[in-house]
Amino acid sequence: MISITLFVKNQQVIGFECAGHAEYAEEGSDIVCSAVSALTINTVNSLERFTQDTFLVEQEEDGGYLKCLLQNGISDASALLMNSLSLGLKMIEDTYGHAYLTIREEYVSG
Repeated sequence: MISITLFVKNQQVIGFECAGHAEYAEEGSDIVCSAVSALTINTVNSLERFTQDTFLVEQEEDGGYLKCLLQNGISDASALLMNSLSLGLKMIEDTYGHAYLTIREEYVSG
């Protein structure tokens, strides 16, 4: 199962942590893993390409872990990207169920 944590500050998603594998199908045919990977990796790439915001990224080589956390505020462009990511992940969770993907929100301060 893939576990997603959305980090929320002042009612805005400022980052995410994605860990695990969906195990919806065999490796190479797992559309849930592919969809989650596409959304999360594209979000990181888009933050880098289309914003000037500072963010930290952690990942594991096997592809089973990715964390991205915006630092020092969030621009309108980054807010839109994070809201889009959140929407896409929640749609996958609604479609395929909690057996393959769970999302939780963690509220952060500071």
